[in-house]
Amino acid sequence: MIKFYNTATRKLEEFKPLKDKEVGIYSCGPTVYWNQHLGHMYAYIQWDTLVRFLKYMDFKVKWVMNITDVGHMTSDEDLGEDKMEKGAKREGLSVWQIAEKYIHQFEESMELLNIQKPDVLCRATEHIQEQIDLIKKIEKNGFAYQTKTGLVFDTSKFADYAQFAKLDLQKQKPGTRVEVDPEKKNPWDFLLWVTNQPNHVMQWGSPWGKGFPGWHIECTAMSTKYLGEKFDIHTGGVEHIPVHHTNEIAQAFGAFGHQTVNYWLHNGWLILEGEKMAKSLGNNILTIDLVKKGFNPMSFRYLVLTSHYRQGMNFTWEALKGAQVAYQKLINLVSEWKNDGEKTTSPGKVEKTDNFRNKFQEKLSHDLNTPEALAVVWEVVKSDIPTYDKLDLLLDFDQVLGLKLNEIKIKKIQIPEGINQFAKQREELRKQGKWQEADEMRKKIEDQGWKIEDTPKGQKISSFNN
Repeated sequence: MIKFYNTATRKLEEFKPLKDKEVGIYSCGPTVYWNQHLGHMYAYIQWDTLVRFLKYMDFKVKWVMNITDVGHMTSDEDLGEDKMEKGAKREGLSVWQIAEKYIHQFEESMELLNIQKPDVLCRATEHIQEQIDLIKKIEKNGFAYQTKTGLVFDTSKFADYAQFAKLDLQKQKPGTRVEVDPEKKNPWDFLLWVTNQPNHVMQWGSPWGKGFPGWHIECTAMSTKYLGEKFDIHTGGVEHIPVHHTNEIAQAFGAFGHQTVNYWLHNGWLILEGEKMAKSLGNNILTIDLVKKGFNPMSFRYLVLTSHYRQGMNFTWEALKGAQVAYQKLINLVSEWKNDGEKTTSPGKVEKTDNFRNKFQEKLSHDLNTPEALAVVWEVVKSDIPTYDKLDLLLDFDQVLGLKLNEIKIKKIQIPEGINQFAKQREELRKQGKWQEADEMRKKIEDQGWKIEDTPKGQKISSFNN
């Protein structure tokens, strides 16, 4: 049984998809006005793992992610300037050039971190008509009104507006959400279509005048276009709960008269030295920065998997170094086991491997518990099952973990002739029963960075680096 923590109910719930063995997932994607740093990529690794896990459990998954390239204001609400225009001014480029530049950076980061490309990666500016059509439905159903600022969603028509985020709206009246439009009925009513910014570069014609869509409407328009009026899972960061996702829920009800999402999953933040990683704080680190510092990006993916998606993670360079050591050990072991390449049998082997596989699935089935799933990986490594079966299990698990273990090549080790001679001498000494001298020869071998093991097939020499 798979269970996820549903933000909508604040409970761990059994996952029951709308269609048997089929899952529709929508993830809030990047606003492409600047680079996507490790804080962003932390979330996308977690949701990529979710998609991989459901596929591993034989679900047919359709994963949709948006790209925001218009309408996201600097305040996350209706305040400030459009982030895309801010980015364009910062770099002396057009908004379209800024979008292309940072879409490329996002996709490059995804590739470095082995994040699968969603089945649908959809841009807001390419779905303007869908957003207009959805707003028309909302207006027709009596959930919108016009002000000098644009077309506004009337939250008073949705009785459960405050429920999802457990908002105390009365406390917000003094200005938690600043009221910039005096014609708004409530400070937290939000714009569906903006018409009062004639100098905004990106504008389209609409029934409410020339303008552009608000940030929230794009997600409802595109998620329902590609997944239908009801779908299974919506993911995003915890920062989206009080505004963006609250407004998505409201406008979906306004358009369709029901909720579109069954399970809301939210990731915690990656923090650096006690603060959320953010451009505004100047503490943002990019995936490419890891490469420049000599880290394998898969080490960061490994580090992310050591944290539960809801808890977030404290990023430190020391932690990343530790993750790189652990990941390198896995690489060395997989390479060694591939080199071994021999299938063996042992009493209870099938039962043991099945137990490990079941345990791995159970950990992930409990709200995608990747830290405990990784612990199962190391249990396999330390177990007494044959190396071929260890390899088989790790490659099976890596369908979910995404650590590229299947791409690891067999490492051909050139053993120096001097080490081979020491090994032959040691073997002769053992045959003669000269155990102390044989141990001294072993010490000589180890002093030069090699280890020697006695197996039923004879001596096995390997590097301490493996």
